[in-house]
Amino acid sequence: MDVDLSRWSGEGAFTQTLLDALRQFEEILTIRVEDAPSSRAEPGYAFVANELYLSFRTRMRKEPGRLARLILGGRLVAERTMTLATVEAALSSVDGIGPPDYADTGMLQYLRTERIVPPYQRKGIKQVEMVRIYEAGNGPRQGTG
Repeated sequence: MDVDLSRWSGEGAFTQTLLDALRQFEEILTIRVEDAPSSRAEPGYAFVANELYLSFRTRMRKEPGRLARLILGGRLVAERTMTLATVEAALSSVDGIGPPDYADTGMLQYLRTERIVPPYQRKGIKQVEMVRIYEAGNGPRQGTG
């Protein structure tokens, strides 16, 4: 498995948890983690947004032709061994992750909130972490409305 972390700052504990869980799936060929441009920090508040792009292994399958009796060979078709739907099902059963907060055919989205209090301070910051998982190479997402 090839994991590209060059565009990720390393912020986000939940992103790291997801990354560790995704590394366990042999069907995933590559994972790319990126900081999303919507990340920001203000006094008492931090919003961390990360995006994960997955590509899956493929296997060749013989698909019979329309004229199966005339054309014995058929054609070879590459099919993915895993999809975002199967990633969603697999991650839903992992302790500490669970089902996504939002899912559609092209994306899984997780949202986690925690209060972080640094040592020797009484007032901490609220950190909101949003992680979106996409399939790599599917082009730009289209808005639904």
